[in-house]
Amino acid sequence: MEMGADDYITKPFEEHELMNAIESRLKKYDVLQKKYAPGAKGFSELANDLSGSGIFPLDINKYSSETYSRKQVLFTEGRRPRFLYYLKSGKVKGFRVHEDGKEYITDLFSKGDFMGYMPLLEGRNYDENALVLEDAEVVEIPAEEFVQMVYDDISVAAKFIKVITQNVKEKETRLLNLAYGSLRKRVAKALVEIHDKFKDNEKSRAIEISREDMAHYIGTATESLIRTLSDFKSEKLIEIKEGKITITDMEKLKNLAY
Repeated sequence: MEMGADDYITKPFEEHELMNAIESRLKKYDVLQKKYAPGAKGFSELANDLSGSGIFPLDINKYSSETYSRKQVLFTEGRRPRFLYYLKSGKVKGFRVHEDGKEYITDLFSKGDFMGYMPLLEGRNYDENALVLEDAEVVEIPAEEFVQMVYDDISVAAKFIKVITQNVKEKETRLLNLAYGSLRKRVAKALVEIHDKFKDNEKSRAIEISREDMAHYIGTATESLIRTLSDFKSEKLIEIKEGKITITDMEKLKNLAY
């Protein structure tokens, strides 16, 4: 094992035991070679793939879940993490508050996402807050159990760390866009990102999020956001009905020239 073997089986063994061991290692190889998107989606896909292949003993169903109402707090900046959170239903926002009192949304979470994993893997306190946007059912996995699962296998730990490193780069890119991108491009990019984070299925393109929260995600005044949305509506890029935004021209919105 010290020379790099993944596993061993002892004699006597049956043929199916050998085949099962080989199949398990091949599944692990496939998962560890796969590329995952940065952010909560990539982290969730990796955790689910590892769990589904039997490599990672994380069974969501064995943990109890809690129901949270809209505007309830999941965790706050500066506190020590006690759980890894898994969102079974609902929507949650991660955010920070600047010293001048302005809020900046760092991430948005929807059904199937894990939350609060970076402080756990990095051994630090939360550097942001998490607030429920829509009534949610949340599974709470004890922090010690999750960390132990990850670091029991160094190759699995390395893969998780690689994904969260991508997550940091993605947030840095967002900050650069906030600093240098035009308002129209920032709003267009945010609409696409929020749609991708909150979509329930491929056929639905309706976005349900308050204008204030969307402005905080983009880093602009709510009034400026509303004016830009109005422009997009007149250009037939989006439709707005009963407060819900529906993207009508996804490609044009993704490739906005200015």
